[in-house]
Amino acid sequence: MTVLFELHNVRKSYGDFVAIKGLTVKVEAGTIGLLGPNGAGKSTLIKTLLGLLEFNEGQATVLGHRLPEGGEVIRRQIGYMPENDCYIPRMTAVHYCTYAGQLCGMTAGDAFQRAHEMLHYVGLGEARYRQMGTFSTGMKQRVKLAQALVHGPKLVFLDEPTNGLDPQGRDQMLSLINDVSAQGVSVMLSTHILHDVEQTCDRALLLNRGQVIHYGTLEAMKDDRRNNYEVRVKERPEALVAALRDRKVQIDEDRGGTLVVTLPEGGEPGLIFEAAASASVQVRHMVPYNLTLETAFLNILKEAQEAEAASKASSAPSVRA
Repeated sequence: MTVLFELHNVRKSYGDFVAIKGLTVKVEAGTIGLLGPNGAGKSTLIKTLLGLLEFNEGQATVLGHRLPEGGEVIRRQIGYMPENDCYIPRMTAVHYCTYAGQLCGMTAGDAFQRAHEMLHYVGLGEARYRQMGTFSTGMKQRVKLAQALVHGPKLVFLDEPTNGLDPQGRDQMLSLINDVSAQGVSVMLSTHILHDVEQTCDRALLLNRGQVIHYGTLEAMKDDRRNNYEVRVKERPEALVAALRDRKVQIDEDRGGTLVVTLPEGGEPGLIFEAAASASVQVRHMVPYNLTLETAFLNILKEAQEAEAASKASSAPSVRA
């Protein structure tokens, strides 16, 4: 499979603040969701891959070209839809997309022709000669997508593409993203909306504090904890909780009569019934717990934060009275 980009121990800092900490990852072609909390380093990573920011340490290649030397060549093969508005209010949509194409190395004639095609593609054919200052939020988002595609890129970075859209506009944008992907263009979607990732992506790259905490398929992300079960009891759930903890069973959620538990490594589901019998509690419902993408994301993030806190605690100097 084609490698989109590969990073080895890449570090990027702004003064004393380290935005990317020794990041190492190899990402293959496809549709990838770029996820992480605010300040995780997502925007810095995108701008670094575009060659707009130079990293302090490490090595990076994008579409087979090394950074920073190949920045200009890379940008000609990548489309970028930024989160914030980047239009010129009095410029028409067709001239704006033409300008974007010329910036990527196209001739004026080729860029003008492609601008018409891309504006029709995103549903703005009738509005292509209107000034963009008169556009609605949904129209502005589609213009940003059109300019990202005008030069025929191999990879597009989409930063919050459904930002500010109503439900119908979001569905239309996600449909366009799926169609772009179906035509063989790789997509990296940076968003806080996990539903959008589920609708469009086959893999996810999770960042936290400038480090990769997960990279893989969405299915693998949700299956990371296969020993999870949802258990429902009629009464006295606290007795079952105590019995489960005695058997080293982790209680992930306690919603009154419904528990979400994780068996210890090698543990069998019969352990739950054993604990229930010892606590004289009747199990009314027990099924494997299927993680949602949101729950899986929060679990992975929590584990990464707990590991970081434990590492800091172990490395902290001891204080003697």
